[in-house]
Amino acid sequence: MKGTYVVILALVVLLSMSLSSFAADETPKYIMGIDGDYPPFTFIDADGTPAGFDVDSIHWIAEEMGFEVEIVPFAWDGIIPNLLAKNMDFIYSGMSITEERAQMVNFTEPYWVINQAVAAREGEGKTLEGFLAGEYTVGTQRGCTAAMWVEDNLVQEGIVPRENFMLYDNFPIAATDLIAGRIETAIMDEPAVLMAIEGQPLEMIGTISTGEGYGIAVRKEDTELLNMLNEGLERLKNSPYWEELKEKWDM
Repeated sequence: MKGTYVVILALVVLLSMSLSSFAADETPKYIMGIDGDYPPFTFIDADGTPAGFDVDSIHWIAEEMGFEVEIVPFAWDGIIPNLLAKNMDFIYSGMSITEERAQMVNFTEPYWVINQAVAAREGEGKTLEGFLAGEYTVGTQRGCTAAMWVEDNLVQEGIVPRENFMLYDNFPIAATDLIAGRIETAIMDEPAVLMAIEGQPLEMIGTISTGEGYGIAVRKEDTELLNMLNEGLERLKNSPYWEELKEKWDM
């Protein structure tokens, strides 16, 4: 009987060691939510694969910090509710840090700073002054800080009639309507505008200095994840790959 007990005890110890070893070797995996139509930061390429500055960045950070990442596109105007509903673990997709958003989520330290830019069709003589005076119809992506800026500074102030303010699922659709003449101007973060007008009969007519910092958003309770992402960003920005990324994406 004693011998049987010893054998059973040995098996229990071995099983415990095996399970502990398995747990130690298990690599954490996180779901990253993105805007699938926000080049050069995040977009879905022709092969259906997530691509962009932020996508390349997270792959480097994941390898550096020892975790795996799955990248999933979400509708931008519902991306924070999806994060809070735990349909993803963090948002890394050119998201501006705002007071309103910071009431719902926590952000990493900023990794990029942008201003808003206004585009119009080439050769029509439209100006930033005319835009700010409410002389043109305007379009942008719903749920973005450009939409918030127009709403707060032009629509609410009575400068732009609400019927002259068009909202779209993403900025490429707004740019398409701008080319087609369905709107007269379009506003968005400057990198997105520069990408959208490249090779198109469009021009940037000016910028609005908003100095918005981009950050990675996590749920309030996920402090460990936040600290890890902050550390990963710091390592990335101090590595040669950061400059390579900026050159690759013409930032």
